[in-house]
Order: sequence, then structure tokens, then C-alpha cells
Amino acid sequence: MYNYRKSDFAATEVTSMELSPEERRKIYEEEKARLEAREQLEQERRRMSPEMTLNIAPNVAGLLCYLFGWVTGIIFLVLEQKNKWVRYHAAQSIVVFGTLWVAGMILGWIPFIGVAFSVIIGLVGFILWIVLMVKAYNGERYKVAWAGDIAEQMVVSSGTIPDYQKPPAPPERKEAPQPPPSAGIDLDERINKRVDDFLRRRNRREGRITASAFAIAWSIVLLVFFNFFYQYAAYYTYDTTLGTLSRESFFTNKIGDWLPILNTTLAISIISHIVMIILDRDILRQALHVIIDGFGLATVITLLVVFPFDFNVIPNSVVAAATNTGVTVVLICIAVGFGISLLVRVIKLLVSIVRAVVKSADAA
Repeated sequence: MYNYRKSDFAATEVTSMELSPEERRKIYEEEKARLEAREQLEQERRRMSPEMTLNIAPNVAGLLCYLFGWVTGIIFLVLEQKNKWVRYHAAQSIVVFGTLWVAGMILGWIPFIGVAFSVIIGLVGFILWIVLMVKAYNGERYKVAWAGDIAEQMVVSSGTIPDYQKPPAPPERKEAPQPPPSAGIDLDERINKRVDDFLRRRNRREGRITASAFAIAWSIVLLVFFNFFYQYAAYYTYDTTLGTLSRESFFTNKIGDWLPILNTTLAISIISHIVMIILDRDILRQALHVIIDGFGLATVITLLVVFPFDFNVIPNSVVAAATNTGVTVVLICIAVGFGISLLVRVIKLLVSIVRAVVKSADAA
């Protein structure tokens, strides 16, 4: 059996003389489930030491450690001397984003493929930036593979303890009024189910944030590539005599007719996913996905109509024809996928709206 403070059940005790046994049991179940869910939510936050050199909430300080990468990591590692949880995130920020920054500078100097390496590193860095800030703000001590171990060693070398301090023992709680013995098993099962549902919703929320971060990063990559580097999608030939590498782009000047719709779609995707990260509302999220899929379908259909490709730059005519056909088939499949996804999302959105209206009418 769980024990709770007497004050937590004060309202129940005050009204207990005026309620029937069934009503008292219902209030007991709801209050106990609410307290259990609240304790589960605060479980991770309790791991953080309450002592801080800076007058900032630990989870906010943890987020700020990653805000400007290794720069804010250094700032918080120097300024925060008491809270080991914040210092750990500061050290991990230095290791992760410092390494990515140096690697990007070095690999960026490699001819031709240096740009590709820089884009990949930027994509990885952006995803880690989003995930680490979300994890820190949620009060989690998230470790990035090898970087987390190095961060722990950095914290140890500065004279602090790498692990969390054991949370202070909660104040002694007096036993609350117990429900009828026959209802004990059913009550525990209902509470466990409610807590499991709560934790499942939180895990789904984190999964959606990660997916939105990937979508934002991918949209940025496509935006940069098709506006500045599309000419590198080409057929390359190497002249052994002159020692030069030449290319013939697969794209024609018609790409200028397609870029406006692509840029609009990618911008809407980025903005929509940022909104979904900030505002986690079911109907809003479904509506934004409908908009994203609608613009995605329009973009692919426009690409099929404009078809700004010229694969005749490939010397082998059979390969050129096969490539042309393959690209067309792939684009048609993508368009069909967008169409099916759009139809399903529209139906789900309508169902959610109807349910919300019915629920509001019942509540009224």
C-alpha cells in the first residue's frame, strides 16, 4: 500500500461525513491516481541537486548549456560550481559540439565532397542540439555515446562528483484512510494503468519531438541543396590528360519554375514542425500534417509536370533512358504516397474534430 500525507487528503476527510461510501471510494481513487501521476512526472527532476551557484532552475540551466553549443557549455562549466548535473551537461555540450565544429572545419576543406561532409555534420549537429535541449529541460541526464563518458571525466577532474546526489528522503507521511479491502487490488490496477498511460503519453511526446527535429533538419538540407548545390547532381568525367574533373548537371534551367513551390513547401514544413514542438495539441498537429502533405503532393506533381531533368548527358543512351524512366516512376510513387497519406490524415482530422465537438456538447 502507498502512504500519503494527511494534507493531501484533507478535502476528502472534511467531506467524508457527508458522502456515501461509493462516493468516498471514488474520490479516494481519483486523488490517489493524481498524486501517483504527479510523483512519476517529478521523478526525473528530483535527481537534480537543488544547490546552484547561479540563480536559475537546474533544468533551464541544462537547456542553456546547449543553446549556443560549446560556447554556452564553457560559460556554464565555469560559472556553475555547485550543481554537478548542470556541469555534466555543460561538459557534454563542449565535447559534442566542439568535436562537430572542429570536424566540420577540417572536412570542409576536402575538395568536392567537403561540402557533403559539412552538410552531414550540420544535420547531425542540429538533431543532437534539439534532442539534448529537450532532454535537459525534462530533467534527464542523457548521455551521448562516447561524449557522455568524456563529460563525466571532465567533471571528476574539476573536483566534483559525477553521479547524482541521492534525493533527500521525503518527509514522513501518515497513512491515509484505506478503501475497503475487497477493492484494494482493483484500485492498484487502476492506478497502475493510469500511471502507465501517463508515461506512455510522455514517451510519445518525446518521440514526436525527435521526429519533428529530423523533419526540420531534412527540410533545411533540401532547401540548401536545391537552391545552391543542385548543379552537383551531375554526370562527372575525369580527363586523365589534363587531370581535371568536369561535370554535366542533370538539371536544366526549368528548375527555376519548380523552386518557388519547393521553397514554400519546405518553409511551411519547418514552421509547422517548430509549432508542433512548442504546442503539442492533437487536432493542431493533425491539421499541420494535412497542410504539409498537401503541399508535398503539390510539389511532387509540379516536379512531374515541369520535369527539369536532362539525363542525356549520360553517354550511354540505354542508361540515360533507364534513369529517366526510373526517376519518373519514383516520383509517381512518391506522389501516390503523399496522396494516400493526405487522405488518411484528412479523415483522422475530421474524426477528431467531430469527437471534440461531441465531447464539448456533452460537457455543456
